[in-house]
Amino acid sequence: MACLAAASSTTSLVFSSSFCSSRLFVRTLSLRSTSSPPRLFFTTAVPLRSLMARATLGFTHPSIKETPKLSFTAKDTDVAEWKGDLLAVAVTEKDVARDGESRFQNPILSALDLKLGGLLAEASLEEDFTGKVGQSTILRIAAGIGSKRVALLGLGASASGPAAFQSLGEAVAATAKSAQAAHVAVVLASSQGVSSLNTASAIATGTVLGTFEDTRYKTESKKSSLKSVDIIGLGTGPEVEKKLKYAGDLSSGILLGRELVNSPANVLTPGVLAEEASTIASAYSDVFTAKILDAEQCKELKMGSYLAVAAASANPPHFIHLHYKPPTGPVNVKLALVGKGLTFDSGGYNIKTGPGCMIELMKFDMGGSAAVLGAAKALGQIKPLGVEVHFIVAACENMISGTGMRPGDVLTASNGKTIEVNNTDAEGRLTLADALVYACNQGVDKIIDLATLTGACIIALGPSIAGAFTPSDELAKEVFDASEVSGEKLWRLPIEESYWESMKSGVADMVNTGGRQGGAITAALFLKQFVDEKVQWMHIDLAGPVWNEKQRCATGFGVSTLVEWVLKNAS
Repeated sequence: MACLAAASSTTSLVFSSSFCSSRLFVRTLSLRSTSSPPRLFFTTAVPLRSLMARATLGFTHPSIKETPKLSFTAKDTDVAEWKGDLLAVAVTEKDVARDGESRFQNPILSALDLKLGGLLAEASLEEDFTGKVGQSTILRIAAGIGSKRVALLGLGASASGPAAFQSLGEAVAATAKSAQAAHVAVVLASSQGVSSLNTASAIATGTVLGTFEDTRYKTESKKSSLKSVDIIGLGTGPEVEKKLKYAGDLSSGILLGRELVNSPANVLTPGVLAEEASTIASAYSDVFTAKILDAEQCKELKMGSYLAVAAASANPPHFIHLHYKPPTGPVNVKLALVGKGLTFDSGGYNIKTGPGCMIELMKFDMGGSAAVLGAAKALGQIKPLGVEVHFIVAACENMISGTGMRPGDVLTASNGKTIEVNNTDAEGRLTLADALVYACNQGVDKIIDLATLTGACIIALGPSIAGAFTPSDELAKEVFDASEVSGEKLWRLPIEESYWESMKSGVADMVNTGGRQGGAITAALFLKQFVDEKVQWMHIDLAGPVWNEKQRCATGFGVSTLVEWVLKNAS
């Protein structure tokens, strides 16, 4: 990455995912139809962490953790009668409004407070709970309702989007952890105006992600107590069941993305990343095939730009191509997802130094590939029809040695264009150049590439928003519609053609980086040189949101939007 200084009807889902475990891949085991409510059972399939055992630097091997199981059930029942460890009530600031006698006006809160003899209203007043985002208050209940505890969780002034309800799920997980609750129920104090299906799915996804804690490299860890979550008041039946399964599939992909980015570079080498991809293809062999190209095969394809980046490393490059074909029916559209796969970026001879260079975090420079492989894992379970998808990663390291590329070198990419290297730390775009040419050669209609490409994009948009660049308004609408569903934040930035002047070379077709001004834009302009004009293309710079600095861990950003985009293109 270029750097700048009552009786209830129920629908239930049970899945076992890799919250910090060694077995990440989830497959459907059975779907039973009985007189009792339908339940979807999931189990783990392929050991993942064993693939990482080859890395020996530091003698570090990720530990194998027991896989916890978490079930979700959609119910329509009286919240006061629900029995369990913790009843979480999500409230907006409007929901906690009171009448002249300081009693709740909201029907759900009013009914609970009546059962509790006014204790809920009294406690929320004493703790100055107003329903703001992030606020919570928990009561231990002796009698009055079925639950042992009641928690009020603030949603803010209003809550209507998927991001808000995913955050609610994460808050439920955190509250359950602090209360050591095993059986939890979630209810919205007001559910008018929200999409029941999408809201249930977002809550489930958020709870899974909130429960996840990556302890593979810690000698001590605490098991999660949470075993089941009942989602009350958002409907029941086959449609909710389908959405909850989708939440499980999507969450497993996001967790894969997180674990890949969290993995240190001495464990997750380019070869191990390639094995991760091959394992996805093996786990879902009914829809996936895998092709892994070594350096010699990449030479035959004249990938001079990509191979130059890889030249200095003792760990050889691996070019990853996963190919998804639907299990039945015709293909109406062909897509490509291209992810930057620098498993470590030292900067090369333009080594990363000084404040803000983030060299200690450069394991996350493969965040684009993590999003692509996470999406592949999720889609392998969902199996959309009518769409063919190519998942492409040019995996390598950018290191320093006598065999490495130097500033001033001229490289020739696989489309014949020449590049003068004026900064070896602008290496991601060099790998993506050949990856994009390869993607176009697959005969695809649309391409999205994702990369932790520039520090300039972090300066422009901060840590939570990714920059999106595309000359296609049609593609922009598709992707931004997908991001509205996923809740991931994108902002469209211009592809300003006049800025290309700064990318011209005196000895080659182009240099690989311009000046400091508009660095994210010139990077996108560089990538554009390697995309066929007939192909709709978008570049997403996720250098900011790929990492949560406060929690010091990966976010899994990009997986959800990519999955939604593919599904929108599916028949």
